[in-house]
Amino acid sequence: MSALVSSALAHFDSHFAPYLRCFQSRTRSVENAARQYLHGLFQSSRRNMECMAETVAESGYQQLHHMLSESHWDRREVRRQLVADANDHFGYASGLLIDESGFAKKGELSAGVARQWNGRLGKTDNCQVGVFAAVARDGVASLVDTELYLPSAWSNDAARCEAAGVPEDRRAFRTKGEIALELVRRLRRDGLRFSFVAFDGGYGHLPWLLRELDGERETFLAEVHSDQAIFLDDPAPAIPDSGSSKGRAPSRLRTDASPASVAAWAAAQPAAQWRRLSIRGGEKGEVIADYLTQRVWVWDGKSPSAHRWHLLVRREMDGTTLKFCLSNTKPGASLRRLAEMQAARHFVERSFEDAKSACGMADYQVRRWQAWHHHMALVMIATMFLAKERLAHRDTADLLSCRDLVEIMRHKLPLKIVTDEDLAASIANRHTRRRRAMDSAYRRQQEMLSASNCNAI
Repeated sequence: MSALVSSALAHFDSHFAPYLRCFQSRTRSVENAARQYLHGLFQSSRRNMECMAETVAESGYQQLHHMLSESHWDRREVRRQLVADANDHFGYASGLLIDESGFAKKGELSAGVARQWNGRLGKTDNCQVGVFAAVARDGVASLVDTELYLPSAWSNDAARCEAAGVPEDRRAFRTKGEIALELVRRLRRDGLRFSFVAFDGGYGHLPWLLRELDGERETFLAEVHSDQAIFLDDPAPAIPDSGSSKGRAPSRLRTDASPASVAAWAAAQPAAQWRRLSIRGGEKGEVIADYLTQRVWVWDGKSPSAHRWHLLVRREMDGTTLKFCLSNTKPGASLRRLAEMQAARHFVERSFEDAKSACGMADYQVRRWQAWHHHMALVMIATMFLAKERLAHRDTADLLSCRDLVEIMRHKLPLKIVTDEDLAASIANRHTRRRRAMDSAYRRQQEMLSASNCNAI
């Protein structure tokens, strides 16, 4: 363990070196500010720029702000390097996990903010929502791409988009499912190697998304809702004969087969059909559940033919919680393979927990589109480093956590405040920024009063 601690900073510098080109242009480089921001994601008690500027050695608030909000470094190059790292350390056997995460916000100025479902809080609230992609293998996951969701209230308001810096090519409304498909496509286009895509029922209930992935030969495992309709035999949809020369000829596809919901089918299966499997080990013991699988036909009522896919049902040991999944993996896939693909879904939630608790994913205080994506790109560089270290030390430190690594980084990185004079200077700088902000607010207030011909009392 002592060797791991002593080499951590050198390992981080080696990890960050391939990303340096992403922060350089012909005329300017913001690589030092990017490095300091990454240090701040590890060091600061709160990971916003003001706290970083008071914590990270040699950093300055204006330099960090310019790098995050104003500089036009290319986050697409960051994504491509994340793909290279993922290929080197996660490999083809990894799964690509798609999910969304919400970030509670006040006010109406932050790009994409609206009253919408915030899964983190479990309720509808004023928040921003991002759709994310993560790679996972052997219980370790790391985020590799994201896109901020823009509600229709934003996409229909050009002035609001302009004020928040939303690029013109991103202002058209796209559903979260459309964003998810775009993430899969561009990561595959960038060369990311993964064996399957997995997502929850929020995406699995979209039949068009499953058909698109199937048509592009992407293997998926999608959780679906309990009312998902299935057929045990091919429904063979067809346009029925009119049976008469009078009236309008039928034009809609029909089937004589009767569907069943996945919940009803599972409830009708005898106890002997369920198989109990241990999928992986955990800190609280083995992860054990009961499973059912069946090859079924799925038809959305519109497509010219039905698709034959796997149905997987997972039931927790207490018998109260069931999850239903569809997968287009090869017909001969084993129950264990399907169960392991479903279990991988858990690790996208872990990647969010690690990114938020260890790397300040939700601590940003920015409003504009570019700054949000820049912050997330830097968080993903940080979480990839943590993932690489955990995978590299799996044999010698199998319990190594993101928290452990952040603690090591905090110990190794130099601090800005060491002496009494450093602390006094930091407080003075903070007061200067507060005074400037107050003066600016007073000026704006006076301008508003003058414009309305009112006098302050």
